[in-house]
Amino acid sequence: MGHIGKRHAQEINSNPFSELIGYSDPQIHEFQINGSTFCSSSIEDLISSKSVDVVNVCTPNGLHAEHALIALNHGKHVIIEKPMTLSTKEAKLLTESAMQNDRKVFCVMQNRYSPVVQWLKSVLDEKVLGEIYNIHIQCAWNRDDRYYKPNHWHGTLELDGGPLYTQFSHFIDVIYWLFGSVEITYTEFFNFNHKHNTEFEDSGRFHFITQQMAQGSFHYTTSVYNRNLESSLQIIAQNGSIQIGGQYMNHVNYCDIKNYVPPSLPESPAPNQYPGYQGSASNHAQVIQNCIDVLNHNQPIDTPISDGFEVVKLIETIYLKRF
Repeated sequence: MGHIGKRHAQEINSNPFSELIGYSDPQIHEFQINGSTFCSSSIEDLISSKSVDVVNVCTPNGLHAEHALIALNHGKHVIIEKPMTLSTKEAKLLTESAMQNDRKVFCVMQNRYSPVVQWLKSVLDEKVLGEIYNIHIQCAWNRDDRYYKPNHWHGTLELDGGPLYTQFSHFIDVIYWLFGSVEITYTEFFNFNHKHNTEFEDSGRFHFITQQMAQGSFHYTTSVYNRNLESSLQIIAQNGSIQIGGQYMNHVNYCDIKNYVPPSLPESPAPNQYPGYQGSASNHAQVIQNCIDVLNHNQPIDTPISDGFEVVKLIETIYLKRF
């Protein structure tokens, strides 16, 4: 029931077609969530309840696989926070368990619900840009001592994994969702001002090539002073150029496409606000709604486990060259 767990509880309670049955946290005495009828420090107590249909895994990254497997083996569907796991080995175990138990897994990749990102997806699907030449992603965020606190799971390789898992996996997913699988051709990592509070880099870059032979680059950092700066994506193509930006790719900064007039887009939700820092897009309501639509109305999963696996695979491939 950390920051993101409270957000899930809020969205479950806000939806008229879902009910928060209960929650589990080792520090259970610290939390009181309105609408909850069950609470326990034991995850097994919660998951074994027959009234629970779906388990939302909102624990530290390195525990996602363990807790999701417990839920699947108890016959529960799972909504799992990003990253799905910290390794493809764990992701494969989850995939196999979901198939064996005939349960659904919904990965939290909420940037797919951003109106701007959905518009960009439609532009690429309709191929109005023609041949894509160059793709550049820039993610410049702040994470300092307010975030990386002593004796906390943030900053550890075992439970955090690094900024590509914790801060920027949503934008890795945007690459996969828009362009499919990519080949990593170059990586480089730096630690500028986090040597005292993390076990990994605070900045890095990697280059990639898409299946259509477009060249791409991704630069990221958590070293920005005081607050997040931007998350932007730029595309240079045969018939035009696009740049989307803002904190989490929520604004169209530039659009010039041959014989194309961009539509008016709705406002994106405000980012998740936490003490001392901002998170990514606040689109968890759509994740919860998609789960309801899939289980009650046989709609397709927007963020299936296969996509979660590919995002973990991509990050793992990048990080294999880290040490």
